[in-house]
Amino acid sequence: MKDGYIEKSYMPLQEDIEKIRQFTRKEFSEDELYVFTLILCSNDIDRDFEKFSVSALKGLAELFVGKTGIRDHSMKSSDQTARIFDAWVERVPGKQTADGEELTVLKAKAYMVRSEENRALITDIDAGIKKEVSVSCSMASCVCSICGESRKSGKCSHINGREYAGKLCYSILSEPVDAYEWSFVAVPAQRDAGITKSFSIANGDFNMDDIKKSLKSDGEDITLSNAQARELCDYIEEKEALALLGEEYKKTLVRELVALCAKSVPTMDLKVFGGVAEIMTVKELQCFKEAFEKQQAAENMPQPQLSRAQKKTKNDFNEFRI
Repeated sequence: MKDGYIEKSYMPLQEDIEKIRQFTRKEFSEDELYVFTLILCSNDIDRDFEKFSVSALKGLAELFVGKTGIRDHSMKSSDQTARIFDAWVERVPGKQTADGEELTVLKAKAYMVRSEENRALITDIDAGIKKEVSVSCSMASCVCSICGESRKSGKCSHINGREYAGKLCYSILSEPVDAYEWSFVAVPAQRDAGITKSFSIANGDFNMDDIKKSLKSDGEDITLSNAQARELCDYIEEKEALALLGEEYKKTLVRELVALCAKSVPTMDLKVFGGVAEIMTVKELQCFKEAFEKQQAAENMPQPQLSRAQKKTKNDFNEFRI
């Protein structure tokens, strides 16, 4: 079960009221509050072929307490509707994840004030219309299920969603850093669950794959912190500088290759060959250059000064003389 959804509403207990009071500036009676339970996420593999570890769920349970509920991850204060006041991890007996683990879910309790402004939303929740929710959080660790290497280390070449020796490849998320918010959504960002995940950028550990994945999200607003924006700008500038160096290196290879071709194949139309060389990859240019250099080295092999050219045997046809 990967669904993130509102489970049920109920009249708040006294212990619920006590927990809610730490977030309110005035005391509310149980009749003034609308309380409901929800499942935020689980340890099952999602449509992005990623999953939370059970330890990650336990960490998120602490981080989500006090986090606000908004609409469609809008990040607008005017869209705040509810707040989580309790969260815990719970196993689901008799159910397993896609990779054979016992299904474990992150559950929470949230409250809203019964006001005129919230009446329509409360009615939609009770009617099952507003049901799906999506969470946004930050994880420090993301490892491959096949080799166990960090996705940020650059040592893993396995691709999520593919099978290797009959084993599905996916990423395991752990070490939660922060929980940002949870949202009421019409269409979850992921199949069934609608979980939005991000990864921490700390100590220079910057994973562009995560940023690119976020930037490719259709129909979703992307928010970067100042530190993340600086990291992204620095990354782009570094790659631009490397790209310029690569372009200059390729131009040098093309010039050298055309010059070698002129010596090795004098009859070649150098304009045509130059055009072909410009669309070659760097690896192809290096291979051609190496081949021409070997050919010219063989042709220009120096001969020792004392070496004597083999004399050709002159045929004087003596056997035919009388």
